[in-house]
Amino acid sequence: MRRLAISFLLTVSVFASYAQTGSPAEPVRYIGGETVDPTLHEGRLRYAIGVENRQTLRANRTHPEQAEDYGWTYNHASNLCYWNGRFYQQYLSNPADEHVAPGQTLLVTSEDGRHWNKPQVVFPPYKAPAGVTIPEGYKGYMMHQRMGFYVAPDGRLLVLAFYGHTDDPFGKGGIGRVVREMHKDGTYGPIYFIRYSSYNDWDETNTSYPFYKKSTDAGFVKACDALLADKLMTFQWWDEDSGKDGFYGDNKAGQALSYYHRKDGQVVALWKKSLTGLSADGGKTFSAPVKVPTLLMSGGKVWGQKTDDGRYAISYNPIETTQYRYPLAIITGDDGVIFDNLLVVQGELPPRRFTGRWKDFGPCYMRGIVEGNGNPPGTDMWMTYSMNKEDMWVARIPTPVRYAVTGPVRDDFDKLTPDGIVPDWNIYAPKWAPVTLVSSPSVATPGVDSPAGSGNCLELRDTDPYDYARAIRVFEEGSRATAELRVFADPKNTGELEIDLTDRYGNRPVRLRFDKQYQLVATDGGTEKVVQTYQPGQWYTISLTVDARPDGKFDLAINGKKALTGAKLAEAVKSVERLSLRTGPYRNLPNRQTPNETNDPPLAGADEQASPTIFYVDDVRLKASR
Repeated sequence: MRRLAISFLLTVSVFASYAQTGSPAEPVRYIGGETVDPTLHEGRLRYAIGVENRQTLRANRTHPEQAEDYGWTYNHASNLCYWNGRFYQQYLSNPADEHVAPGQTLLVTSEDGRHWNKPQVVFPPYKAPAGVTIPEGYKGYMMHQRMGFYVAPDGRLLVLAFYGHTDDPFGKGGIGRVVREMHKDGTYGPIYFIRYSSYNDWDETNTSYPFYKKSTDAGFVKACDALLADKLMTFQWWDEDSGKDGFYGDNKAGQALSYYHRKDGQVVALWKKSLTGLSADGGKTFSAPVKVPTLLMSGGKVWGQKTDDGRYAISYNPIETTQYRYPLAIITGDDGVIFDNLLVVQGELPPRRFTGRWKDFGPCYMRGIVEGNGNPPGTDMWMTYSMNKEDMWVARIPTPVRYAVTGPVRDDFDKLTPDGIVPDWNIYAPKWAPVTLVSSPSVATPGVDSPAGSGNCLELRDTDPYDYARAIRVFEEGSRATAELRVFADPKNTGELEIDLTDRYGNRPVRLRFDKQYQLVATDGGTEKVVQTYQPGQWYTISLTVDARPDGKFDLAINGKKALTGAKLAEAVKSVERLSLRTGPYRNLPNRQTPNETNDPPLAGADEQASPTIFYVDDVRLKASR
């Protein structure tokens, strides 16, 4: 009987623990076993297949006309929407430091999410009316907003931001939230305040812009009224002004709200530092925020949404150190409650070119498209984020999100549209190091009878002195693999192309390099060997046969001729599953020991383009077996 009682109690205990998942006590749960290795940029995680990361702004202090015309190097806190057939990315900007005046908000637009226009100022630095001084204890004016867009019921697009005082725009440091309309022809309406800080006595008499009710555009006023009545949408405002006037009722919140509707109709709230909550009434009231221990995060933002394949995704930096926010990762699930498979969205961390206050390392502060703010064509998930709080980026994430491939890979790119999407390839494309689908150079391959160069190929072009272009193709995991690809160095090329086969953790057992001295170099165990020279303007077929076991070896052939036989792996692995192409050397700096708060000069030559690295890749064949 005692054993039965103990068994019953254990059963009840387990049941109670399970039953709370999905309740206000634990709104969401990550059940995967993957965690991040903090010593590596990619974290030893698998890749979410086919993600395309493209830079939308590269900060440039010396040549501001190549960036946003101001040369400001603190750029952060972006938002994203899709309206009237265009993407809109909003971000805030300061000259060099976070929460240091002056500050302004800019807008970048794109028709396809891949080619972006030059940023334009949408909310300029704040200038107080004559006779109004900065309150005691503050130093200047800045911008700080957790929400950027609202598509009104009548289809109008409102752009929003928040003016406050440095160094602390929250609570008493706030002035108010401003709004203006984005017109379909690309022009903006006047700037108005839509809500003043409830902690102060700001109003039309002592601020620089009128209250929205003064607008003569009845449709604009109605759109603003609709936004103010939307308690779920405006709950994003809580950070800057927590509603001393009762605007949010009794709701409490964390920082930087993201939310989505679960399949059961409840609204899940996600905040910084692993906090979550639930609403059963559409966002009017929320449960008290609780910390979810299975979501490992710190001071960076988190983003959650329902994806177009009917599943759910949460993206965040799965680390506990606020100053080192990498990698950018994603987990997915079927019901918005249970999530699995921690995967890389952005595993790159280039050098920070400009130091500044609170400029944390890594791709962070991710935001997607808020429910109701548009849905681009296709089924991709879209996110915006900043890199090192310096450059702005956008990620296109194919759904369903997956990490594994079955069957052989045969990519000749010929049926794809030039300058279009490259399916199943993970693309990392800075402004000065793009990866692009182009027409193949028509040049014969030495030693090969059939001409090469017809159709399309992948171009990796790089003039960035501190970053590189990278393309990754995931293939079926296996301990034995064959890989073949054709490589062409442009006659104008002055750089190098590194080719790696990696395992699921990012270990690089097979390493090849087309170097700057026109040599093809392979790593045999711990030794680099020059296997032959190469000529720019010619195609070379690279063939690899790999035994990817701990004591494995590999063979290399070039244009059908053996170049290496029985070469040792550079590091022991159990399998391989990725082909990596990169126009620069492997990097793992900065790391989590790199000082974050420094006052160093800009990296030398950071604002000048380097001589070009240009390589073309075609006819990729990848096959693996157990």
